[in-house]
Amino acid sequence: MDTVKLKASDGSPVEFVDEIVGAGGMKDVYFSPDRSYVIGFFRNKQDENARERLENIVGKYRQSIFNQIGGDYWKEMYCWPERIVEYNGKIGIVVPTYANHFFFEYGSLNNDSLAIKGREKEGKWFASPFLKYGQLDPNERGNWLSYLRISIKIARSVKRLHAAGLAHSDLSYKNVLIDPVTGSASIIDIDGLVVPGKFPPDVIGTPDFIAPEVMQTLKLPLGDKNRKLPSRQTDQHALAVLIYMYLLNRHPLRGRKVHDCDDEAHDEELAMGEKALFIENPSDTSNRYDVQWVRQNESPSRFPTLMPWQDLDTLPYKILGPYLSELVEMAFIDGLHDPIKRPSANDWEDALVKTTDLLQQCSNPDCNQKWFVFDNTRRPVCPFCKTPFRGILPVLNLYSKRGNNSFKAENYRVMVYNGVRLYPWHVNRNIFPNEKLTADQKKSVGYFQFYNGQWYLRNETLNGMKDITHGGKLVGAGEVIALSEGQQILLSDEDGGRLIQVQLVQC
Repeated sequence: MDTVKLKASDGSPVEFVDEIVGAGGMKDVYFSPDRSYVIGFFRNKQDENARERLENIVGKYRQSIFNQIGGDYWKEMYCWPERIVEYNGKIGIVVPTYANHFFFEYGSLNNDSLAIKGREKEGKWFASPFLKYGQLDPNERGNWLSYLRISIKIARSVKRLHAAGLAHSDLSYKNVLIDPVTGSASIIDIDGLVVPGKFPPDVIGTPDFIAPEVMQTLKLPLGDKNRKLPSRQTDQHALAVLIYMYLLNRHPLRGRKVHDCDDEAHDEELAMGEKALFIENPSDTSNRYDVQWVRQNESPSRFPTLMPWQDLDTLPYKILGPYLSELVEMAFIDGLHDPIKRPSANDWEDALVKTTDLLQQCSNPDCNQKWFVFDNTRRPVCPFCKTPFRGILPVLNLYSKRGNNSFKAENYRVMVYNGVRLYPWHVNRNIFPNEKLTADQKKSVGYFQFYNGQWYLRNETLNGMKDITHGGKLVGAGEVIALSEGQQILLSDEDGGRLIQVQLVQC
């Protein structure tokens, strides 16, 4: 194949092999000779507004994200266009090639019978139980913690776009690559970013992720003031759908309710738009489905075994824990038809991070999810495999210092399992685990061990740790203390520093 050599708009050299290796809805894609980047050429002529949008995306918007503190972190979270080229009258964008872990290594079941090995890991493979458990090789699936980490990264990436005054406009599992093996995520198709008041959206979104207000006004003329277009608030709806689907493997609005028996397209418009209703809405159960309905409506030949994800009684959204359950209700009950009430990407990030601290390891080695959220009971049971927890379960209730010497309770708990570690963001509420963490803040400061029927906390690096319950005894770096019911341990006396109160749950 011939290699074409060009100069990008910034004067830098660009090369591509003259063979189409992929085609999307708007672009044809070509590899560079070393495959370190690709060029996507738009098939249709781009007007001046589209050109200006692209120039801003590769220019000031890219600089505002990547040339700031934590900029290197974002290179892993976005597949962001870097340069613009022109060839044969067509405009193209130069984009880095996806990281290797975003391509299937094992592919599908039965020796990759679907021939997907080497293809990119589009998110849809992991959002549906039929694809995830009925088609993918087990080595590709990850576990529940994987999808929690993926959700954190997606929420964090959307938060950063919104902080820059941008909206993705087409956030969906088609435009997010994920890797459950490493817990990685990358947002792609950045070239259609929306800038409110300046660059309107090119697309309305992807089915399943289009916000109800956009769907409801879809047939109005584009210039109609009542027409709703993709924006930050529609991103918030799409983000909530993504997180719900990755963690619960079902769509939050696709239930049993039929709005138009004679017109399937009109029924879809109503179900996703004006009449959209959360399948787990506690006050209106008309869209809720049960096991009997699933068995009648799902083809046995397509998936002969009923998945627990299809049973809303077995795996309700409440298994996500208190922080995420609250946001699910905000997104799909309060904010479903009232966009201003939708949780922000920052809300999701905060709740997801706190939820990771509520995780417990399932004691069943055959459990395919491996982890579950502690349900605040004295008889915790893994909701995925129904294995009860047995033993002593330490729960840490966090209090933080506000001014003088007063410590106030936070809505924050940390579950302990053997080997779990404490980090600086557990020690001080003013530190948050995000892209701004320094190298030292990423290091653990202590960890927990279970030995001879007793739980212990080992201080690794903290200078001010004290056992308040036992006379304020200083616990130096490298020292170990045993945990007891009601024990209070001071981690830091600085402003925002935390004190933990130990609760031992005997199961």
